[in-house]
Order: sequence, then structure tokens, then C-alpha cells
Amino acid sequence: MIDFRFSVRPGQGAPSGFDLGDLVCKGDLGEASSIGHVPDQGMMIYLSVTQLLDDLGAFLVGAGKTLTFTGVDTSFELVFQQGKKEISVAWKNGAIARASRSDLAESVAEAASELADRGLALLPSQDAVKVDYLAALNNFLTTAVRS
Repeated sequence: MIDFRFSVRPGQGAPSGFDLGDLVCKGDLGEASSIGHVPDQGMMIYLSVTQLLDDLGAFLVGAGKTLTFTGVDTSFELVFQQGKKEISVAWKNGAIARASRSDLAESVAEAASELADRGLALLPSQDAVKVDYLAALNNFLTTAVRS
């Protein structure tokens, strides 16, 4: 079991492609969260999720054995390691989960789609961050989830 959640922090004024937010990843072995750290580990959430979709999509279709994801403007980091049958997900406190490629892809896609529906939808249609996010999500859905 693996579950990703992305959120935008409240009280930032008018919605922007550079809004700060948080990533939470829960699994059978633990949990990683950017929330509540000193120094702050919140990230530019839309840019970070776009990066995660691009990097993880390539990783899931065979680009390397290890992927280290670091959010934009943060030190928060997740490490994905290819195994024979599963992918392990870890962060500084250790393992979070071992998941199949399809379970990992579906969890990230679901969380990214929810963030797009909740927050990204508030941005103007021509916003460059929104355009990039939606392109990365579409590509991830096409290559990583449906493959």
C-alpha cells in the first residue's frame, strides 16, 4: 500500500503557479511528510509535482535503478529504488513502502489529478505552470499509468 497526497498551503493570497504546499507519502512501512519541519520543508507544490511526474514517469518505464526526487525550493527528498518485483520508497527516516510499479503510478496520478482539480483549476488557463503541470500529468497518465 502506498498513498500520496499533495496540498496547497492556505493564506498565500491570490492563487499562483508558485504557491507553497506539502507532500505526504504513507506506506506500510512508514510515512514521509514535508509538514512541520524546522527548517520548513514546504515546496513550490505545482512545480514539484510537475517534476515528480516527469522524473517518476521516466523512472517507471526503465530510466535507471534509483531516482532521488527533491522538491522545488526545499530539502524534502524521496528516494525510489527499483527492485526485481517492487519499487521501494524511502526518505531520511527510512523505508516508507514497497509497491508495484502500477500501484505507485496510480497513487501519484490520483494525487496529482486531485491537486489539479482543487488548486490548479484556480489558475488562469494560460499560466505557464498550469500548462506544464497538465502536460506532465497527461504524459504520466499515458506512459506510466497505462503502460
